[in-house]
Amino acid sequence: MEQEQWAVRVPRSRGELVRQELLSEGVLDQGLRPRMEGDVLLLPVTREAAERARFAVRDAPPDLPRHELVGGIAIMLERDPEAAATLLALRPALHTVLFPESEVEGEYRTKRFAVLAGKQTTATRILEHGKRFEIDLAEAYFSARLATERQRVAAQVAAGEQVLDMFAGVGPFAITLADRAGLVLAADINPGAVRLMVKNIRLNRAGNVIPLLADARRIRAVVPWTFDRVVMNHPTGAVAFLPEAFALCRPGGAIHLYVLQAAEGEALPAIHQYPVQEVTERYVRSYSPGRWHAVYDIRKAGE
Repeated sequence: MEQEQWAVRVPRSRGELVRQELLSEGVLDQGLRPRMEGDVLLLPVTREAAERARFAVRDAPPDLPRHELVGGIAIMLERDPEAAATLLALRPALHTVLFPESEVEGEYRTKRFAVLAGKQTTATRILEHGKRFEIDLAEAYFSARLATERQRVAAQVAAGEQVLDMFAGVGPFAITLADRAGLVLAADINPGAVRLMVKNIRLNRAGNVIPLLADARRIRAVVPWTFDRVVMNHPTGAVAFLPEAFALCRPGGAIHLYVLQAAEGEALPAIHQYPVQEVTERYVRSYSPGRWHAVYDIRKAGE
């Protein structure tokens, strides 16, 4: 059976790259099969595009255990080795199925995982809006669910800006923002994260990203200038670093503060202890029952 849908036409050589980008944006129609026309691949999308085409309808997918995909790894929400083996068999692109044995913990913000099926590894590579990242989920924090958020912040960066990523991890924010920024200083206290970040800087040829192994409280002692934009992606601990963020942000500059919270405006009292011109709170995603990931976009007051 076939169905008509909006279609994106791309060269076959770029097909997988564009497919992954559309998938990460949530607009790839996964109920329909892409099709070839010579050297061109037609991809079905749920948003209006330049043309419409007919696509074969996929068979109804089998019921799969609940999981989150990160590159070639699936993270299951239940510890069920039998279901993990089934998931691995039904998703050929996967190489490993993991179960988290802890929440994000410790100074290095890492999780402990058990391998339920597949390769004995927590490392994989992901593709995000044309960027490639080497990650190791046990060695450094990474959230694939922030892909759209990284694009949102990148769209606000003016050409030539100097940006500070205070908790850079393996570099997804820093490398994404580097396309428009003049310079990005990407700091993290975790040596494993910085090691992977250096790989990702090379992988994406982001020569204007400077990796820095440092506690965020020590950045002021190392860097004698201020920044146009500061990213604080440390949802469980960033609020405590607001003194450093405001000191390192120039007057009129922007700060993006990410927090986990159980009530709207929870971080506002802490934010308003500093010179604030304006602040906007946004919901990012659900985190757990009664808690969600939020971002406060702050404009520091001018002098």
